[in-house]
Amino acid sequence: MGEEVKRTTYNRAHRREYRRKVRLCLDVFETMLEQSRFDSGRPLTGMEIECNLVDADYQPAMSNRFVLDAIANPAYQPELGAYNIEFNVPPRPLPGHTGLDLEAEVRASLNDAETKANSGGAHIVMIGILPTLMPEHLNDNWMSESTRYAALNDSIFSARGEDISINIAGPEPLSWQAASIAPESACTSTQLHLQLAPADFAANWNAAQVMAGPQLALAANSPYFFGHQLWSETRIEVFAQSTDTRPEELKAQGVRPRVWFGDRWITSILDLFKENIRYFPSLLPEVSEEDPVAELAAGRIPQLSELRLHNGTVYRWNRPVYDVVDGRPHLRLENRVLPAGPTVIDMLANSAFYYGMLRSLSEEESPLWTRMSFAAAQANFLEAARNGIDARLHWPDLGEVTAQELVLNTLLPIAHEGLRRWGVDAEVRDRFLGVIEGRASTGRNGASWQVSTVRALQDGGMTRRAALAEMLRRYCEHMHANEPVHDWGL
Repeated sequence: MGEEVKRTTYNRAHRREYRRKVRLCLDVFETMLEQSRFDSGRPLTGMEIECNLVDADYQPAMSNRFVLDAIANPAYQPELGAYNIEFNVPPRPLPGHTGLDLEAEVRASLNDAETKANSGGAHIVMIGILPTLMPEHLNDNWMSESTRYAALNDSIFSARGEDISINIAGPEPLSWQAASIAPESACTSTQLHLQLAPADFAANWNAAQVMAGPQLALAANSPYFFGHQLWSETRIEVFAQSTDTRPEELKAQGVRPRVWFGDRWITSILDLFKENIRYFPSLLPEVSEEDPVAELAAGRIPQLSELRLHNGTVYRWNRPVYDVVDGRPHLRLENRVLPAGPTVIDMLANSAFYYGMLRSLSEEESPLWTRMSFAAAQANFLEAARNGIDARLHWPDLGEVTAQELVLNTLLPIAHEGLRRWGVDAEVRDRFLGVIEGRASTGRNGASWQVSTVRALQDGGMTRRAALAEMLRRYCEHMHANEPVHDWGL
């Protein structure tokens, strides 16, 4: 008992010190913002693509350690699940012909990784949720070998004090109890990064929040989880529920979830970091040796490790990022809305649409968010997650409009103009935004193709599980052909 008391006392002291360091880091960060010490002269974009691994039967392959050893490329890293890997695309500027070069480079890298994964019997799949994933796959040995992931799992369950309930409505509602954060590993996304000057951050974050609904409606690619047809982008709700640290009584009291759309429009990036500290307790209270005040006073750039770590455990769909590269600090907006897949061209089309819209909307004299409630932006996001390309969205001056109409009649010209302001070549704009136009015109995205294909296979006599595996096999053929999803046949 004495040892347990000592350990509890130590843990409390450690958490107090961590909270003190987080607040100290915030003070230093605020000073840095006032002194304009940030690298923003040549804005860079970046992309992270989370992928799944499957075996020859298109079932989850818990083999990322072996696959990563075979790929032997530091751009590829493990993710939470042993059947997940992540590809970090090197940052680059947007202007000129970069987009087409990027498409060729990403395809070449993924093809090389696929060939090396095949040597161990695995295949790489870019999709929002692996449709063949079932509860039995998450019972044992599902987690990557990582002390950080194990600590995160323990911390979330310690905060909750009870199992996680996964309850999702939809055509085939799901109710399931999770004894770990394993369902989070099902959620694989495409994350887009944009480097920004401090003065430009708030307008871009607000614009990204406005865009979250249309983004998701166009790109939804996760209609199945544990064999159930649920939301068009079920990943949104699975992620939110599987990382929820709140027991039922705290939910009833209105405590905010860690997967969070937000509360309001902002006027500074500082608003977001302050909210993170005010609303969310620590999950991974690791204390560094750095004295950020002393570092700044000495003319050096502080790492602000505690602030960054805390920020990384608040899962905003549009997240602020402070980072230091080659001794120079910068700010990034990380967009976490999009699922992975279906193809490289689809993902780059999604990114072109996002960056073009962001540029135009953030520079408007009368910004959209001054004419749109924050609650309406959040409602659009959830409506798009549930209904995908069939969503009906609220838009200033238009009222309620279908996602297809909104994109074709209003948003595409805005995205074209934004990319033109970025200096993106017309050939690049036309290629990628042409994919967005095709998707909106046909009403076909990854989610609608998956559902239609599974339905047709079941009508032909297949069981649901067999249909999901066969659908995924066909999906992978199209994925490797790099045909945009709106051109995929049934």
